[in-house]
Amino acid sequence: MDLNLDHNPFLTMIGLTLCRWQPDLAEFELLIEPRHLNRQGSLQGGVMATMLDAACGYSGLFSAEPGEERHAATLSLSINYVARVAQGRIRAVGRVTGGGRSVYFAESRIIDEDGAVIATAQGSFKRRATAAVQPAALSGTPDGFGA
Repeated sequence: MDLNLDHNPFLTMIGLTLCRWQPDLAEFELLIEPRHLNRQGSLQGGVMATMLDAACGYSGLFSAEPGEERHAATLSLSINYVARVAQGRIRAVGRVTGGGRSVYFAESRIIDEDGAVIATAQGSFKRRATAAVQPAALSGTPDGFGA
């Protein structure tokens, strides 16, 4: 089990810690800092969306094989923001709820230190080959949308 997030620089940059990872389950933790807050002084929705997506996605990617790294793409993610939070340590717990070899379904929830639910999500994810992903070249117009 590799809990090192160096292979996902965005999650590292925002301060997420993968604290538990096992078959069909992933748990991330975040210590809320001022940089995570919106103009109203509460946790920014995009940070929560990232946590929920990561917890759902990683829940279907665990491998007990040393050095094996699995990948997936988010097909859909539906989020419900239930409560506000502005400080402390929060956790996003994701669980696989079904699916097959290539597509799986997962749910996640963010809870605060007292166990109160802050947000929930449900999504579908497609497992991908483990080959390195190359950045796509923009084609057409400078905005990347083509002609």
